[in-house]
Amino acid sequence: MRTIQETPDLSAYLAADEAIDHHHDLVRETAAGLAAGVADSYEYARAAFDFVRDTIPHSQDSGDPRVTWRASDVLERRTGICYAKAHALAALLRAEDIPTALCYQNLGVVHGLVAVRFRGAWHRQDPRGNKPGVDARFSLDGERLAFTPDPASGERDYPLLYAAPHPVVLDALKTARDRPHLWRTLPAALPEHAGT
Repeated sequence: MRTIQETPDLSAYLAADEAIDHHHDLVRETAAGLAAGVADSYEYARAAFDFVRDTIPHSQDSGDPRVTWRASDVLERRTGICYAKAHALAALLRAEDIPTALCYQNLGVVHGLVAVRFRGAWHRQDPRGNKPGVDARFSLDGERLAFTPDPASGERDYPLLYAAPHPVVLDALKTARDRPHLWRTLPAALPEHAGT
């Protein structure tokens, strides 16, 4: 899939913000632990992906009612939906100077992913967590995402790569009382941008 950077400035995809708080002590400590013993940034990125995918349960899968949205909270509480897990992975990758974007799919509701920059190109990754029927893997050689949109039913990939969480997504996370409430208020779509 062809992706489009929201901003041409690659440094924007290394920045910290309120959700991707990679200067937080817990994010830095987690990143340092994952970086110990890996040979290069590719191995680190794969280790960080596996860590978020496998050790932080998707709250819908686990039945956890808590809603997290800030990367440090996701790491501390060990729970989150796709958006929150994407924020955590983006923070861990940016903590080690790997440009990371947030990107989205429409699967009837908006689903959150990340894209990492390696070999001069962006590669989308989905850390939501595997379960029966879902087998997402870290890959730079062809996408191994959790879900493939079905265009016949109106599903699609959004091509824009965002430097910060989309405001519609962040608002849904921040205003949800709990996960059941969040599930009722998940964004059904993202606003269209000119040229996409």
